[in-house]
Amino acid sequence: MDTLFSSNERVKQLKNAPLAVRMRPSTLDDYVGQKKAVGPGSWLRSAIEHDVLSSVILYGPAGTGKTTLAHIIASHTKSEFVEVSAVTGTVKDLRREIDEAKHRLMMFDRRTILFIDEIHRFSRSQQDALLHAVENRTVVMIGATTENPYFEVNSALLSRSRVVELEHLADEDVERLVRRALSAPEGLDGRFSASDEVVRAICTLAAGDGRSSLTTLELASEIALTKPGREGEGSTDPASPIPIELEDVKQANPRRGLSYDKSGDMHYDIISAFIKSMRGSDPDAAVYWLARMIDAGEDPKFIARRIMIQASEDIGNADPTALLVAEAAFKAAEVIGYPECRINLAQAAIYNALAPKSNAAEAAIDAALADVRTSGQREVPSYLRDRHRPGSDEYGDYKYPHDYPQGWVEQRYLPEGLERGAFWQPSGRGWEQWRAENRPR
Repeated sequence: MDTLFSSNERVKQLKNAPLAVRMRPSTLDDYVGQKKAVGPGSWLRSAIEHDVLSSVILYGPAGTGKTTLAHIIASHTKSEFVEVSAVTGTVKDLRREIDEAKHRLMMFDRRTILFIDEIHRFSRSQQDALLHAVENRTVVMIGATTENPYFEVNSALLSRSRVVELEHLADEDVERLVRRALSAPEGLDGRFSASDEVVRAICTLAAGDGRSSLTTLELASEIALTKPGREGEGSTDPASPIPIELEDVKQANPRRGLSYDKSGDMHYDIISAFIKSMRGSDPDAAVYWLARMIDAGEDPKFIARRIMIQASEDIGNADPTALLVAEAAFKAAEVIGYPECRINLAQAAIYNALAPKSNAAEAAIDAALADVRTSGQREVPSYLRDRHRPGSDEYGDYKYPHDYPQGWVEQRYLPEGLERGAFWQPSGRGWEQWRAENRPR
């Protein structure tokens, strides 16, 4: 329960807090974006409004409103709201909070909502410590995570919770946040102005991250305020707000950092898009996804390995040179490194995208493996066996292809029960198809 002192202390803390914290909404009506997750008619909105929330895990990229949702729940619920840090919290901390929640429930019939930010940072033992309390509703857990909970959270804890996924904010949602922060009393309070071009630049730089947009706006306003001759200008006269210019925004955020976690979903999504763009013969898309990985500092050897695999998996003998180009790109990544090897990687990615496609090599080896694993042992024809053993004179005659004019002679190489074409089927494209049509019969 708030006291006069705690209320005054919170006001002072909020006054000195970052803009993103000061602009954090306290109601669902002021919450921006995430209509699918918390819009009218959604389970989560109904649970918050009627104070019947069960344990939930909020999953989404940074700056999409996970912590804000938790604070909205705190302001709406009749339950006690407590937070535990997944970075510094221990099993002992969790058990203390669970014991206090149990006491609160028994003595005062008051539920406890336990908020755990970055829950994926909790160890398995810490997550296990929550299981019984979540299962019997001693606490209602709200976990927030930027990592896929299906990989990072215990399956037992997941089965006792509901996962709600939040998405990157749309540019129009970010624009609402920026314009609200410019005018709101708890924000910049009309002391600064921003043209449509400046607001659009902030939205673009934010890349769907609401917190990032407000941080950029705050830094840009500080830069605008401290320009020569501007100290204090407009700070007490709302009629003449200080203009935030495009150059201020660029200086506040000189480099656009798009989200990319080398151990998380974004890593796998982007490498998947990269491979599928090369497979789909789109060099522009391949180079774009390559640029996203390079910009994020992805290991160039990892990228080169994927290009090399793709050269055989999706191009194969439709253009055998693709594998050689990919191998050269890997060697360049290994020997040269960034920044120069970006060019080698781009050359190989574009080559793969432009090359004729065939997955015949992959299909052939997978079909052969399937036969080997399911059909039992097939004998090697006697005339193909090794001759360096007693009794090999009775193996029959092996026809040496180079003894014949075309370097080829009709001879069975497959074991009995298999016929030519059992595994390899030409794609109809590139060198592979030409060779299939012109090989000896």
